[in-house]
Amino acid sequence: MGLVLVIWGIIGYKLISAFSPDPEPVAFMETTNFKSKNRAQKDTFSLLVNYRDPFLGTWNTSQPKKKQVAPVKKESIEFPKIIYTGLVSGAHTKDHIYFVTIEGSQYLMKRGTQQNGVTLVSGTSKNIRVAYKGVVKTVTLANEIP
Repeated sequence: MGLVLVIWGIIGYKLISAFSPDPEPVAFMETTNFKSKNRAQKDTFSLLVNYRDPFLGTWNTSQPKKKQVAPVKKESIEFPKIIYTGLVSGAHTKDHIYFVTIEGSQYLMKRGTQQNGVTLVSGTSKNIRVAYKGVVKTVTLANEIP
């Protein structure tokens, strides 16, 4: 019986060693500085649109007017300090409860709930989207290990 186990052990060892060869050592390459080639400027063009209107039968002689766009001044909304620390999900429901710290106070929030003017819009296990005074911001999980 012992001899049979030894023989089968040798056969098994040879099969395993045949299918999993020794890994080849990794060759390290020396890093070099990369210098990009000088790029030529892009060739631009414009279309001359002076053809007959197929529906009215008239020639288009007017140039399109350029609209002047006034610079939009956005008011800087200062978000409260928001930290996303995790979530809890039920085994039988799809509802998640998110742990959100707002200005040092921790809250348990569901989607659509509001605390201190901050509304939880959506969330995953890695980040949440919150809205504050109409501005939406994404907050990532605190202490996340990449």
